[in-house]
Amino acid sequence: MDILSFKDKVLEKLSDVEKKLADTNVTSDLEQLQHLGKEHNRLSSLKELFEKLESAIEDKETLEELKHADEIDDEEYTTMLEEAEKNIKKYNLDILSLLIPGNEINERNIIMEIRAGTGGEEAALFASDLMRMYLRYAENNGWKHEIMELSDTGIGGTKNAVIKIKGKGVFGRLKYESGVHRVQRVPVTESGGRIHTSTATVAVLPEATDVDVKIDSKDLRIDTYRAGGLEDNTLIKQNLL
Repeated sequence: MDILSFKDKVLEKLSDVEKKLADTNVTSDLEQLQHLGKEHNRLSSLKELFEKLESAIEDKETLEELKHADEIDDEEYTTMLEEAEKNIKKYNLDILSLLIPGNEINERNIIMEIRAGTGGEEAALFASDLMRMYLRYAENNGWKHEIMELSDTGIGGTKNAVIKIKGKGVFGRLKYESGVHRVQRVPVTESGGRIHTSTATVAVLPEATDVDVKIDSKDLRIDTYRAGGLEDNTLIKQNLL
């Protein structure tokens, strides 16, 4: 399958979305505006990836021409060719991940819980290492984070931590971190130099989105009851059919 064959269709759709975003009649609908904004981000990212893919393919073709003309030595050619092929593979996968429908959930913020498992104090130290690793990764990707809950051991360990990480594509990048993580090492709490096995669990959940619940009046049944002898006492019950 030639990924580049999708480029024209993506550019056509991007142009259509941009026209809709410029239409005040369309953008007055907040829900539609949010949808168009997300779609514009996705299509713009695809456009950029297509350009990078084309550039990587051109680099590979140029290298092959130089090799054919004996204008580049074997070692340099091999190194540069591997880099070009690596980029081509990466951009192909990135484009595929954005072309496949149903990835909206991957764009959500996350709630991450890190909990020390078996291993006592060493497990708590391992959980703390994991937390620092994820926070540094978030920082390197330009994401924001908020520590919602933190229970430490007093010696640098973490019993339990709940963190909100906000940014583009956070859930898609971190969802596979869920599960039990294990480490085997000589902990700082061990004076005899023995190797300990410790575990920590990580849970990654997409942040729930606000949902507007609309109840049509035809779906309501209103019953009016009047208590005997009390003319002014009216009870109104509203039940969903």
